[in-house]
Amino acid sequence: MNTHPMPEFGSFSLMLALALSVYTFVVGAISLFRSHREIARGAQIGSPALALSSRLQESARRAGIASFVAVLAAAFALIWAAMTNDYSVSYILHHTNRELTTAYKFAALWSGQEGSLLLWAFLLSAYGFVLRVRHKVDVRLSAYASTILASAQVFFLLLITEASHPFAIQPGPVAENGFGLNPLLQYPEMIIHPPMLYLGYVGFTVPFAFALGALMMRYPGEKWIHITRRWTMVTWMFLTCGIMLGAHWAYSVLGWGGYWGWDPVENASLMPWLTGTAFLHSVMMQEKRGMMKSWNVWLIFSTFLLTLLGTLLTRAGLVSSVHAFAQSSIGTWFYGFMLVVLSVCVFTFFLQKDHLKSENRLESVVSREASFLFNNMILLAACFVVLWGTLFPILSEYVDGTKTTVGAPFYNRVNIPIGLFLLMLTGVGPLLAWRSTSLRAIRRNFVLPGIAVVASAVVLIIAGVRPWSAGDDWQSVFFSLMAFSGGAGVITAIFAEFLRGASVVRTQTGRNLAASALTLVQRNTRRYGGYLVHFGIVVMFIGIAGGAFNRSHEQEMGFGDSMQMGPYKVVCQSYTQDSNPVYETDFALLDVYRNGKKVTQLAPEKRFYLASSTPMTVVALHSTAISDLYVIFEGRNPDSDKPIIKVFLNPLMIWIWIGVVIVVLGTMVALIPAAGARKRETSPATLPESLTEVHHA
Repeated sequence: MNTHPMPEFGSFSLMLALALSVYTFVVGAISLFRSHREIARGAQIGSPALALSSRLQESARRAGIASFVAVLAAAFALIWAAMTNDYSVSYILHHTNRELTTAYKFAALWSGQEGSLLLWAFLLSAYGFVLRVRHKVDVRLSAYASTILASAQVFFLLLITEASHPFAIQPGPVAENGFGLNPLLQYPEMIIHPPMLYLGYVGFTVPFAFALGALMMRYPGEKWIHITRRWTMVTWMFLTCGIMLGAHWAYSVLGWGGYWGWDPVENASLMPWLTGTAFLHSVMMQEKRGMMKSWNVWLIFSTFLLTLLGTLLTRAGLVSSVHAFAQSSIGTWFYGFMLVVLSVCVFTFFLQKDHLKSENRLESVVSREASFLFNNMILLAACFVVLWGTLFPILSEYVDGTKTTVGAPFYNRVNIPIGLFLLMLTGVGPLLAWRSTSLRAIRRNFVLPGIAVVASAVVLIIAGVRPWSAGDDWQSVFFSLMAFSGGAGVITAIFAEFLRGASVVRTQTGRNLAASALTLVQRNTRRYGGYLVHFGIVVMFIGIAGGAFNRSHEQEMGFGDSMQMGPYKVVCQSYTQDSNPVYETDFALLDVYRNGKKVTQLAPEKRFYLASSTPMTVVALHSTAISDLYVIFEGRNPDSDKPIIKVFLNPLMIWIWIGVVIVVLGTMVALIPAAGARKRETSPATLPESLTEVHHA
């Protein structure tokens, strides 16, 4: 009698998905090879040989679509097992229990290694589904991309079915309850953080597939970039959200007062974000000037390889991290797949490199092209620093047997100056013209931003932001001063560009300035959406720069005891213990006063989860536009039995999260098709691509 119908259904679905993906890859490759050979022989469209290749290609496409349905069925089977408390499945036993809410049982799909790999395979098949449904955008290029995508699907499905099976049956009698979900993951953001991060990670497979396919078939022109631009932007947006949701989770849950500790797994997500950001900028040079073709190909190749490296670091147990999964044997699989991917990329590049010759050269270092080039160099320098620091413990252990960890001071010492230079380019780049910028235009466009930089620096120094008075923290204060004043300059430059463009539209249409600004954005959503993204990045920099002025204090607090932290007075009203079927808790009730007036009550906790025997800190937070009051319950003094409370005052923290929201909104604006784009190409009233050209007229 079949006692495990759903796990067996899930296993069958995975095997079916694997078979369909193999068919998609093999038959797709055969059809492409046949069509390439027949075209080389001079076959005409509609010939029997090409018709057969077309039919094979169509069957491969449909098999790829069917593979999505099969992986979806497998994901449903795992979620169903979690919802119905099927502890015969080893994965469900170790990652859920009966007391979990429905949302956290659903989140069990990605809480462990096997489930997270299934999520990866599902999202990859979903991206492939969209690609194959939209194949008529460019049938032949889509066929190449679909076949390459299928090869990645084959790898992950093989990995799931052979090395990390989510439907493995637990030996012995079925348990009555599970071990529960990791308490650190029992936080609302963890329901959306991993899927967002995976949507970014997995999504970069699509532009990689298009780039490799375009190179293999010697695709003429730059149309493949236009086709993949939205893919890349959506993927980049998801990865940005995933990274920042993870940072907010670390800030709100881990209880150390910060949001980014240069943890290896944090670094693993940051590296493809950096190269993906570089790619989004440098492809503009290929679109506009036919430059940096080889560079762009390797940027997207590297981004895909870095997503694989990040997955390897997280799942193979190579690094120690609160985010990483336990030691496992799947590292060998990833090493092999990465070697195959790199070999294919190198071979295809050298075979087709004559197809990637630049059509133009850099004419001036004071130009839009030069700013993009410098932008790329800075982003890649930051990526190299992060990669080196992340891999250094592994390399040092391999060389001399000692694992030497690289700490946050190393990353900060190198990346903070890099970040400030990048901030400067964020404001400078849009003010430069293509090819070359005249001295007159430089003087005109940089006057207002320059005044803003100097004026804000003077105001901040008067207000007390003085590096020479900061003692050992002088470097942090100096970098913050530069970030604040530089941010003011960039914001001024962005608003000036909006104002200039809106003024041109107002002259053309006679509308008011607000309506003209809206029309301006609608006419060139990509450009002005990009400005919003840059504005959001600057807001994030301002929030990050506030970290130079963080303060903290720790003390024992009994009934009525108080602590002063900046403008806040924290008073302990009570402390007690409680329990429920999920966890035991120790917490304090703290009244918070500002200028003698009570503003809130906070309740920091220390929990002990019963199913997993795991302690957890629950942060209490009071957030304003000026600062965050961040309070944690560190435990009890064994001698007095009084709670030990630690309080952080973190200035400007909220602006990091506001900046992320602006970045996402800007990306969405850039994704909207511009109004009447084709009409504007021939219209004499068209706005120039760069408003700096207005000033040359």
